[in-house]
Amino acid sequence: MYRNLLYKWLPLRHIKSECILQLSENKITSLGEVSKFTRYASVSAVNYKKRKSVEERAVENHGGRVIRYSPKAGSEVVGIWRNMTVEDIANVLRKDVDHVFRALEFADKDSTVQYKKTTVIHNPQIIRDVVKISGFRFKIVPRPDALQEEEENKDAVPQPPAPPEALRPRPPVVCVMGHVDHGKTTLLDALRDTAVVDTEFGGITQHIGAFVVELPPGEAVTFLDTPGHAAFSAMRARGARATDVVALVVAADDGVMDQTVESIRMARQANVPILVVINKIDKPGVNIERTMRSLAQHGVVCEAVGGDVQAVTVSALKRLHLDTLLEALTLQAQLMDLRADPGGYVEGVVLEAQVDPRVGKQATVLVQRGTLRRGCILVAGTGWAKVRVLNSADGRVLEAVAPGLPAAVLGWRELPAAGDQVLEVPSEKRANEVMKWRHTQKMREKQEADSEVISAKEAEHRERYQKMLSHKRSIGRMRLRPTGPRQKMIQEDTHPTLRVIVKGDVDGSVEAILDILETYDEHERVRLELVHFGVGQITPNDLEIAQAFSAVIYAFNVECPAPLAAAARAAAVPVRAHNVIYKLVDDVKAEISALIPKRQEEEVLGEANVLQAFEVSEGKKKVPVAGCRCVKGSLAKNALYRVIRNGEIVFEGKLASMKHLKEEVNTIKRDMECGLRFDDPAFPVRPADTVLCYRMLDVADTTGWDPGF
Repeated sequence: MYRNLLYKWLPLRHIKSECILQLSENKITSLGEVSKFTRYASVSAVNYKKRKSVEERAVENHGGRVIRYSPKAGSEVVGIWRNMTVEDIANVLRKDVDHVFRALEFADKDSTVQYKKTTVIHNPQIIRDVVKISGFRFKIVPRPDALQEEEENKDAVPQPPAPPEALRPRPPVVCVMGHVDHGKTTLLDALRDTAVVDTEFGGITQHIGAFVVELPPGEAVTFLDTPGHAAFSAMRARGARATDVVALVVAADDGVMDQTVESIRMARQANVPILVVINKIDKPGVNIERTMRSLAQHGVVCEAVGGDVQAVTVSALKRLHLDTLLEALTLQAQLMDLRADPGGYVEGVVLEAQVDPRVGKQATVLVQRGTLRRGCILVAGTGWAKVRVLNSADGRVLEAVAPGLPAAVLGWRELPAAGDQVLEVPSEKRANEVMKWRHTQKMREKQEADSEVISAKEAEHRERYQKMLSHKRSIGRMRLRPTGPRQKMIQEDTHPTLRVIVKGDVDGSVEAILDILETYDEHERVRLELVHFGVGQITPNDLEIAQAFSAVIYAFNVECPAPLAAAARAAAVPVRAHNVIYKLVDDVKAEISALIPKRQEEEVLGEANVLQAFEVSEGKKKVPVAGCRCVKGSLAKNALYRVIRNGEIVFEGKLASMKHLKEEVNTIKRDMECGLRFDDPAFPVRPADTVLCYRMLDVADTTGWDPGF
């Protein structure tokens, strides 16, 4: 029994056969020559695996271990679709029809269908099984021969130009532009006999206004009042695009300023003629000719200096020469021969949009074609309305609004944005169709933008993965040992961040604030994130968002109801209300500066010279003491000290003891002598060393963000 086990588990027979074969092939004459032969057979009792020689392993590995992967079976991917025929499957697989018939015998065993080339397979699982049996992988694709119908454009578009016989004269639209505090609103108050300037916060215009001035002959002029502050450049550009004439107001005492030059540029971009209004001529010492020469340097050459641009000198405060200004505007309108079609569908532009707490959503619309009446269905941007009420600038209810005139429109389902084109549609069904189309197009644009970002990130990840894969294969490892400490699954962001929510009274003000926040460029110090923005009063939803994101709510010209204010205080949500835009920006800058990490700054308190170094007994030990005289400032025991020797720092630390004569003191004033013992007993102080006493202070930095005004 033991002999059978021995021959079964030990490869004695194979060893004997191999040795006899080697001896017979090499004809060994003596036993001493046997040692030079090496047996390359393993003594493993399991598989008798033959060992590879060193040369064979070197040839196989090419100098290093190489991981070889077996090829995937059926790696080719084919496209399939619903309701394929047998012939379609054969064409996709590039096989003959008989092959598909044989595969169907396994994929559809229980069916009694007699398959032919034109048989339609309605069960998609059978199609997938046939592809798998054939050794392929599949993906779902649309039918190749299916013609994808191009989606019909259901957007609302303007009507073709009206025939000349349908055109009627319309009032001119004059946009008043210029630098801040040059008297634009005061001039308009003088023209319409109001006092709007007294109601403006901070003495500056922060909205775009539209109103009509009746002229004595029965004609009218529509004026657009635009802000002159640098923050409202988008409002000025929108006003320039919607106007016929730009009235450029220049103060005679200030001359041409930054926003004056910007207004000239916007008028040229809109291809609109300019009428210069030189204001404040009642002030003493003004130089009108110098103002005209300054305008000529920017391409606006007035008639008085040999150009073709009308220039009118007025005093809005004293109401001087206002009749001359109106005559010049009327003349300019007559030369332009402004006409529009009062019939047909309404077309216009949104000048301003807001949410009034009393009447709801309303938008100021300048009618450019057609006649706007109650009951009209309007679409503008992503909002639409069935007109319920039409109000004038002074609050009067209007029955109809002709071309060239503005009106406040009530009845908006969704608030449009300032600058959106207003178009009339025949029915609410058509308005909903337009809104659906525009929302779909907006989502597609967002998906395209997101797909570009996703593709870039995928390419970056693929490149990083390929580098790691090639590195693993080059070193012959299946896995790499992780480098560094293990990272947490959820990384905590400790970078200082200011999150804000912006609520404004009108869409133009919110737009201006967002444009200012986009100019912030110090995200490496403190990040500025816009969490949410909107038009109207603060809502409970705003409080919930602010509480979730730890954000600050900035309310511009809107109120926070008392219950919400109490809830905000209870939830520790800061609500900052402002009426002037530059004060809001200053508040944001202060919040950013408060989040900047403080830096350590050194403050020198005093300086002392070492006169003598000696040792004193403290118990059984000798400790070094520096005899010093304070030459600058004062020395404090609890401060930090630095010892300088020959221009080099040889010690930094604290004091263990400070004595004057034999008493322990906390302060040494100038010209007093003292003994200083440092907390490092091994430090050898020497005469002529300089001792500096200093302390570290936390210094708060301020942001260098410049919004441009």
